[in-house]
Amino acid sequence: MTYIKPVILTVLLFATYVYADTGKPSSGAKNMSGAFGTFEFAPDDHMPDDTTWWKDSDGVAPGVAGCHIGTDDKGTPNGRMFGEACLPNGLLVESNPGKDELHSHKHDFGHPDTFDCNAWCIGNGKNSGSCKVAAAPPCSQSAICACE
Repeated sequence: MTYIKPVILTVLLFATYVYADTGKPSSGAKNMSGAFGTFEFAPDDHMPDDTTWWKDSDGVAPGVAGCHIGTDDKGTPNGRMFGEACLPNGLLVESNPGKDELHSHKHDFGHPDTFDCNAWCIGNGKNSGSCKVAAAPPCSQSAICACE
């Protein structure tokens, strides 16, 4: 039993770090309804020794499923990519900055925005909303704030 407590505590601390907001909303999200803040994100194929380059297919647009596309420093795609996502707490992970804007991730860490989709949808004149999985080629999967 004494072994289980430290393991559970470590897992909870890690989960808090992964999903905790660590910053204010990005410049593209700061005046948008439902913008929660940013957090540090590493892709599955994380390259911690590198500064990596990326373009976002949709900019900060919670109503559009986006794909973050890896490139070289000149903007040529390199095969890396990841889509936006729904967190276990229901928030949308919305990549930034602007659409097709070439930008770097120091140590391969990005800082996407998070959105409360219900607040975003209500702020855009809808009755309610939630985060839903959606397609955003070339990414195999992405997510969107779906409004009703």
